[in-house]
Amino acid sequence: MDEKFRKLIELGAGEFEHVDGLLIAHLESTRCLLKAWNASEVLQDAGLYHAAYGSSAFAQNIFELSQRAEVAVVIGSDAENIVYYYCACDREAFFAQFGLVDKPVFYDRITTKQSVISFELLQQLCELTAANETEIAINNPNFVLQHGAELVDLFSRMQRFLSASAQRKIHHVFASHF
Repeated sequence: MDEKFRKLIELGAGEFEHVDGLLIAHLESTRCLLKAWNASEVLQDAGLYHAAYGSSAFAQNIFELSQRAEVAVVIGSDAENIVYYYCACDREAFFAQFGLVDKPVFYDRITTKQSVISFELLQQLCELTAANETEIAINNPNFVLQHGAELVDLFSRMQRFLSASAQRKIHHVFASHF
């Protein structure tokens, strides 16, 4: 067991419930999916901690925002930055822009600020979003039935920001919606 995973368990992530089981299993599976897609180690670490501060879709948080520096010590500041943006994302406002504009404006649900983010961070957020949702869908046919069409639409609009590996897995997991 690596230090980053152990730290999540120490902090109680193994006790959090998630869509189809424990959050810790989802976090590790998301990291493994990103690894299978040849994502950078930084993005893999962000995948492991992607629910650290909660999100617009997942209200529970493992860490408080005041602990960002502590999280950065464990996974590195680059991975922690991705985690912050992922957790702070106003998904409704941000995702609605994909397919309509070349460079979507990031909406921070915590600060309520809007900003232009780097192309690299934009790609990382898209890849992490795809990994998160695809991981949930892999063993959950009800999730695919309920959310597959809207996710296929989103991932189609995000296509230019997603790796070829992510796109192949999305097509496989959500095949009934293509």
